Amino acid sequence: MLEKTKDYVEKNYTVANGYKHDAEVVYGDTDSVMVKFGTESVEETFPLAIEAAEKCSKIFPNPILLEFEKVYFPYLLMNKKRYAGLMWTKPEKYDKMDTKGLETVRRDNCALVREVIQTSLNKILIDQNVQGAIDYVKSQISDLLQNKMDISRLVITKSLNKGADYALGLGGKKEDYKMKQAHVELAARMKKRDAGTAPQMGDRVPYVIITGAKKAATYERGEDPIYVLENSLAIDCKWYLTNQLSNPLKRIFEPIIDNVEKSLLQGDHTRKIFIPTPAARKGTLMMFAVKTAKCLGCKAPVNDQDGHLCVYCKKNESKIYLEKLECFRAAEKSYAKLWSTAQQIHGSYHSDIMCTGDGCACQVSCTISISFSFLAIFILLYFRALIIHALLFLSHFLVYSFIEERKFRQTSVWHKKCLTSLDDKYAGVFSQDTI
Repeated sequence: MLEKTKDYVEKNYTVANGYKHDAEVVYGDTDSVMVKFGTESVEETFPLAIEAAEKCSKIFPNPILLEFEKVYFPYLLMNKKRYAGLMWTKPEKYDKMDTKGLETVRRDNCALVREVIQTSLNKILIDQNVQGAIDYVKSQISDLLQNKMDISRLVITKSLNKGADYALGLGGKKEDYKMKQAHVELAARMKKRDAGTAPQMGDRVPYVIITGAKKAATYERGEDPIYVLENSLAIDCKWYLTNQLSNPLKRIFEPIIDNVEKSLLQGDHTRKIFIPTPAARKGTLMMFAVKTAKCLGCKAPVNDQDGHLCVYCKKNESKIYLEKLECFRAAEKSYAKLWSTAQQIHGSYHSDIMCTGDGCACQVSCTISISFSFLAIFILLYFRALIIHALLFLSHFLVYSFIEERKFRQTSVWHKKCLTSLDDKYAGVFSQDTI
């Protein structure tokens, strides 16, 4: 049936038969066929799709009927049963973004993968901004490798199904648990730590992948997120990039850009990598490392028993104390302002603020408030400069006026002297009798 539909559409809907483009069947499933008519808009596609459905139905006996269902534009086809696109049932506006077989709906991936894939599809399909999607993916990879990612976005959850009972010591057969899995091994370790709070059969076990020995298997490095936070264990960021993000990103961007490996997974954004400092443990070189205190004034190494200032800075102890106290007060003021802003945003005045970290409304509001603060400071500095220029102009004007007035006075005195001398010289010539 699919072959008949394909042959009919590609044979009849051609340029030779008066159509603008040659039609091509790009995908066929059990009960559906996807045809690319080559049109430039959704409005042009709807009449052709309805016409093709009616004509194809006539080549099959009753009650077989081929109905027009929807139009995808734009459309990303990766492989069989893996595609994404904007679904149109009306030519006026798309209904939604339809995805099949992608990591946006699968629960066996961490939240980071779902968020990155969903945001990338939104930028590519809805915004039609491919460069924006590439920049977003690069920024997320950079944050991941620099350990700037919230741990909640890296948590993977899987359920304890058949075969896990053998690993947990609840019976079962060894043959049912041939491949060791990270969440099952973690559940067994958690049972040894505290059997009362350990996950049971059927529960979903959350875990993250941490760094381990050089050749340690993945199932040995799965750990409880709360245990990781309490013991300050390091997350294996490279594992998440290689085993979680790499393949989904390749599937989405391969039809769009060339050489996805070099464009997205390699480059300047992957060169800065966070390497955690190992803790001092018995048998390692870190047990020989010694932490020393530094002077609060000049940062020179000092002995803890001699205080927090070196011999050269002790004479300025009061000055250094006041400087540090001022910094502390500024930090307290900034923290109080941030806390009150977060309380107003979350609407919680009597309980703890549960900030989600990256992209939280608190950070957006604080960023806006900081921007407005800088704008206010800029405006104040601008008006201050205007006032200074006005004062300078006024002072120059006053000085110039004073100098000009003094010159005028000196000139008047000189003229008066000249007139007096002339009067004395010609007093007899222009006397009253002569006149």
